[in-house]
Amino acid sequence: MSDENYLNHPNFGLLFRMCLVDANRELFTTLYAQRLFFLVSIGDDGLEFEPVGRADARLAVENRIRQLRRLGSPPEHTELLKLYKQTFQ
Repeated sequence: MSDENYLNHPNFGLLFRMCLVDANRELFTTLYAQRLFFLVSIGDDGLEFEPVGRADARLAVENRIRQLRRLGSPPEHTELLKLYKQTFQ
């Protein structure tokens, strides 16, 4: 079962959710090119988009992969690992 989430950015169009970063932030990338990355958080004023570089996005995904491995969540870990390989390798 795939739990895909999308978000509409005011300037860059449809964004694809890569992973949860922490309790209030998620990492999104542009849907088609997967070249632009955003940390999206829900604040008091609504959604806040923070652009991040490719290296920072890669590090965020690697940290989430490690966290999932420690928590013992095999299905989510496997899916995120596959997405990581498609995006960054």
